[in-house]
Amino acid sequence: MDKFKSMQAFVRVAEAGSFTAVANQLGVPRSLITRLIASLERQLGVKLMTRSTRSLSLTTAGSAYLEKCRVILNLVDATESGLMSEKFAPKGEIRISLPLSFGLERLLPILFEFAKENSEIKLAMDFSDRHSNLIEEGLDLAIRITSSLDSTDIVRKLGVSKLITVASPEYLKLHGIPLNPSDLKSHECLDYSLQPSIATWSYMVKGELKPVTIEGRLVANNGDALAQAAIKGLGIARQPEFIVANYIASGELVTLLNDYDALELGIYAVLPSNRYIPHRISVLMEYISKSLKSEI
Repeated sequence: MDKFKSMQAFVRVAEAGSFTAVANQLGVPRSLITRLIASLERQLGVKLMTRSTRSLSLTTAGSAYLEKCRVILNLVDATESGLMSEKFAPKGEIRISLPLSFGLERLLPILFEFAKENSEIKLAMDFSDRHSNLIEEGLDLAIRITSSLDSTDIVRKLGVSKLITVASPEYLKLHGIPLNPSDLKSHECLDYSLQPSIATWSYMVKGELKPVTIEGRLVANNGDALAQAAIKGLGIARQPEFIVANYIASGELVTLLNDYDALELGIYAVLPSNRYIPHRISVLMEYISKSLKSEI
């Protein structure tokens, strides 16, 4: 079997921790991945992985070989990408994870235009607000909107979006207008959360970012749902500008705490670690970045 393909399969399995996951990513039988790794171990004369029905771990030799494989494969990718960037249009598949609301509202039109202009690119798009594990899921790129990143994340910043606190005129008429962040403690707040937790919103008070504990009966992991709840008068929401801007313009929502609401969310392209960035991914990131800046 092709040793290069075996090395690629080995790196993928080592990073994903699963033969089945890699087979699913590549759309091939699990038995093919197993044969590639077995062939590699025979050629090298060492055991690279210890496998059981429930777990997979690298041997000492496997860990050392993994780092060397990454260097080799990255050099090959860099060489091929350099040639492609000079002579050829981007080509190949891009598997990308997109946040639901921002992805559908702002990124999807950009990606459609990118696909029209790059006929050799295949786009596989996954719309979800959860934080995908890029390596385990075989993703090339994830777009995330956040105020904080993990220290291990490899990212490129594509833009920013302001957080805006809003409520409907109906809600404010019945419950009053919060004049400072601490007033939120006596209001119904519509919290965005991917998992149950103590909810806090942070505001700039006297030059310092301070958290405010909020409470409310409605929690959701989708900003559009919370904006609709706010329009219905169910509480106060705090959402990115791209979600609520049209509702503010139409008068369905009113902005609150403008003097305190200085927090911005970064729009980031997050990349798998330990890999060279292929030409097609670089081209897509640049395209998205330019398109978002032209909309501002």
